[in-house]
Amino acid sequence: MSSTSPAPVRPDPRAWVVIPLYNEASVVGTVVDGLHRSFVHVVCVDDGSSDDSARAANAAGALLVRHPVNLGQGAALQTGIEFALLHESCEYIVTFDADGQHRVEDARSMVAKARAEGAAIVFGSRFLDDRTKPGWMKRVILKTAVWVTNLTTSIKLTDAHNGLRVIRRDAASRIHLQQDRMAHATEIVLQLGHTGLPWVEHPVELLYTDYSKAKGQSVLNSVNILVDLIVR
Repeated sequence: MSSTSPAPVRPDPRAWVVIPLYNEASVVGTVVDGLHRSFVHVVCVDDGSSDDSARAANAAGALLVRHPVNLGQGAALQTGIEFALLHESCEYIVTFDADGQHRVEDARSMVAKARAEGAAIVFGSRFLDDRTKPGWMKRVILKTAVWVTNLTTSIKLTDAHNGLRVIRRDAASRIHLQQDRMAHATEIVLQLGHTGLPWVEHPVELLYTDYSKAKGQSVLNSVNILVDLIVR
């Protein structure tokens, strides 16, 4: 009896991945390489990195857009969205982190969900199942961020500060981020809610490696985000 291997996944030419990039030289090449097996177009917005992030991303085959100085993740995300929308082949935008926390298979499943269900926005949520183990303090901070976001927007999410999202072209064209630092995560939910377009959540797993923990937000920074959101 002969066995056949499953057909390889054909890279999606109409879902463009946008990665805000700041000082991730040691991991971004691996992240881009993994994405290219599922997505034709991977855009890295180098946000004034002081290391070799831009070179590493470019060497891995990413399309590279550069900020000459560090403007913040929100600004990098806005630049990447605008760049992707310049291309007619862009049907969906996938926002993806550079530090290796997000899984490519989750991004692929979210794009498939958007197409199958006609959703304009798919939000990744680490709290729809129990695979992700953020630790009790981070969980408290993240849940507080969810509470603040749900209080101030028309979209009620289970995970507000998750950088893995799929956004259809018509929704993405209405994003105009002004909060250039981490508080953009609530701002983007607010703007997407105002579109009135259909949205869903999708369970994802975040991979908390030693590297990503070291690069992640501190508790103090998370508190600052919440204060910034409330004041603004």
